[in-house]
Amino acid sequence: MRHADHDSRPPETPATQFLHKNRIAHSNHLYAYEEHGGTKVSARELNVAEHAVVKTLVMEDEDKKPLLVLMHGDRKVSTKDLARQVGVKKIAPCTEDDAHRHTGYLVGGCSPFGTKKKLPICLEKTILDLPLIYINGGQRGYLVGVHPHDILRVLQPQVVECGQA
Repeated sequence: MRHADHDSRPPETPATQFLHKNRIAHSNHLYAYEEHGGTKVSARELNVAEHAVVKTLVMEDEDKKPLLVLMHGDRKVSTKDLARQVGVKKIAPCTEDDAHRHTGYLVGGCSPFGTKKKLPICLEKTILDLPLIYINGGQRGYLVGVHPHDILRVLQPQVVECGQA
């Protein structure tokens, strides 16, 4: 298993600054990022269940209003169910450029913490059943381990049920 050396300091990102400022306990996990490898790669590299790796998806409604969706790595988002639950006509993933513009993060390094604009956040309900989740720390190849209830407390997401196998 490839792990970063213990003396290599975790990256400083807007996400880690946000975590420190809000006193959210977190562990740092650096791994070899693979283009389009997604949560399958990060789960394998960290040796954790892909279900515990949470992806931060940048989507938009029919008026191009952005929102973040936090979803298990091994699940897809039913955009139809999500749109119904947040009360909009339709939701679709936005372009990589738009995602970067809204969050300040590159796709593959997108974190719900420390985004450039404050965005509405939807959190898949079953994420709250996990004792610990691994979520992007604001850079490709860098996850942070956090307690899902800290996300609930600090980001105050709307809890939704839109995950599909």
